[in-house]
Amino acid sequence: MNQPSLKPGELPESTRTLVLVIASLGGFLVTFMASSINIALPLIGADFDVSAVTLSWISLSYMLVSTVLLLPAGRIADAYGRMRLFNVSMIVFLVMAFASAFAPSASVLIVMRALHGIGLAIGAVTSTALVVLAFPPERRGRALGTNVAFVYLGVTLGPVLGGLICQNLGWRALFIIVGALSLINVVLPLWKLRHVEWREPKGAHFDFLGSVLSGAALVAILVGFSLLPEVLGAVLVAAGIVGLAAFLWWETRAADPLLNLDLFRRSRVFAFSNAASLINYSSTSAMIFLLSLYLQYNRGLSTQTAGFVLVTGPFVQAAFSPMVGRLADRVEARHVASAGMAVCVIGLLGLSFAGADTAFWYIILMLCLVSLGNAFFATPNTHAIMGSVETRWVGVASATMVTMRQVGMSMSLGVAALVLALVVGRDVIRPADYPHLLTSVRVTFLIFTVLCVFGIAASLVGPRRVR
Repeated sequence: MNQPSLKPGELPESTRTLVLVIASLGGFLVTFMASSINIALPLIGADFDVSAVTLSWISLSYMLVSTVLLLPAGRIADAYGRMRLFNVSMIVFLVMAFASAFAPSASVLIVMRALHGIGLAIGAVTSTALVVLAFPPERRGRALGTNVAFVYLGVTLGPVLGGLICQNLGWRALFIIVGALSLINVVLPLWKLRHVEWREPKGAHFDFLGSVLSGAALVAILVGFSLLPEVLGAVLVAAGIVGLAAFLWWETRAADPLLNLDLFRRSRVFAFSNAASLINYSSTSAMIFLLSLYLQYNRGLSTQTAGFVLVTGPFVQAAFSPMVGRLADRVEARHVASAGMAVCVIGLLGLSFAGADTAFWYIILMLCLVSLGNAFFATPNTHAIMGSVETRWVGVASATMVTMRQVGMSMSLGVAALVLALVVGRDVIRPADYPHLLTSVRVTFLIFTVLCVFGIAASLVGPRRVR
């Protein structure tokens, strides 16, 4: 387990391809699980008889724990080996998938999903770093495009296959099948990639205080946001903001900081590209969750049929991502990413006008527009962030980028849960609540539209071509 650290891009072609395969399969499994669980939420709610807000925590707990652990995972991976940590993440993901399948209550399922988030955090940080380190700069965009395509293939197949599995075998079978598939990604790297490793010389002691401060602050903000407008929610959000300020102050003084703030100060690309990523995921991530509720409650579709409707948008994203990856190797990234954000604005605005009898072709068109915009944003933005730092900081850069993504996803779900709580309430959704549910869906998409407009500006300023 003490392999010498390799240099970036020095692997033989066959090994390089295998690294891309396991990183892409890991991304597929994570997003497949996340998207398929959304389509299963009404069935889980009926099984456990819980409210929409409780259902949102089945997704939110997964994101919350992973978000807290991203920065520590990136720093540990840099020091102890990115491949080694990736293998750990896949083992955790496998075990927690099977454990979730046997949850006896919604509360236990939420805990299992939170533990599942540990695997997501470590895997999300290391998989992107593995792709960046395995490929030379001139081929990195195409490799990242392939990796992103598999990520969104998971999003694409999640609603369809998830709907089929849940409707015919039950929601518990979903976790069992994902666990069985993840076994491949546990065995393959341990068998074929034992000699592959990248790590950096260990610096000072691990920044434990920074990890505690950042984790506590993020938990306070995200949990507090989900509890708004209650007083406790406001107090937690305020405490989280103070905690983040304390974390940033400490990071300027730590011997070996968890988050290298010099990356933000010295690189305009790194700073604004991460800001654009935060805004993009904050404004688009809850789309499947909201539309799953809308299609099944307001439009009366079955879980399976709703899955076939929801699959159309992510399919567009998966189909276009490899092409955009090749484009990112040749064209200035900020123009491509900003155009993608603009398309997202159009799609989100269109979804804010969805009604109780809106034509399904219109819903599908808006879904496809948002997904097309995401395809043109994600890969160029990732390419710009990872290309703007030295090799020794790829773990931290990857962790920072994924933290922005996960915070954005958590905030997106948090906004959706907040609006649901304000408009629908915290009780189980009944037929009498359907009009209020529709109102909450429309209001949330309008909020996301406004937020995404600001993302266009950040994207234009930030991601410039990096060589």
